[in-house]
Amino acid sequence: MKPTVSKGKVRCVIYDCDGVLFDSIETNRRFYNHICTSVGRVFLSEPELRYVHTHTLKEAIHFLLKEDPVMEAKAFEFVRRIDPMDFIPYLKMEPNLLPALSALRKQKILRAINTNRTTSMKHIMARFDLWPYFDMVVTALDVKNPKPHPESIEKIMATFTLKRKETVFVGDSEVDKQTAESAGIIFIAYKNKEIAKDLYIDDHLSLLTFLAHGRIAD
Repeated sequence: MKPTVSKGKVRCVIYDCDGVLFDSIETNRRFYNHICTSVGRVFLSEPELRYVHTHTLKEAIHFLLKEDPVMEAKAFEFVRRIDPMDFIPYLKMEPNLLPALSALRKQKILRAINTNRTTSMKHIMARFDLWPYFDMVVTALDVKNPKPHPESIEKIMATFTLKRKETVFVGDSEVDKQTAESAGIIFIAYKNKEIAKDLYIDDHLSLLTFLAHGRIAD
């Protein structure tokens, strides 16, 4: 049976950041290539880029440099000197995001972000003036166990006293899907049919139709 939610029952929409709020592939490519060149490593391959795109900074650096502990340690030291603002301009906000968020706000539906980003998230929120559009932001720094562990979603649900059936998570990766499943909430795939063919949207405004009718618009 196709997963769905009851019409009018959703009280909170949780969003991933990279790949959902923003097209951030170019940003991540530049950021991690910058780290790699600083320690004498070659640029990222496409599979490596896909990995770092959905994991924490710590996980990403370890994944890239685990074969050389000395190089890995140098990379972590180098990261401390990077200014996140140097890479934020390469982010591209996804189309119709702000109109969709405004509509959800008018409907009194809570909006939250659940991301494996760390310190850069506060700069992104400020740079794109997103604070008024969201009720809560949870990063990998706010939990002991980042995605795909359910702790981040459970933290949001506990804050607003939400039931599982009242909460949906919009993401673009297998990590996001696993996070939603581990928390027992509905997952909606954004621009990635391969991970959720039934509940899939390719435009943020389509989410409003889903919430209004309890299903994705055909």
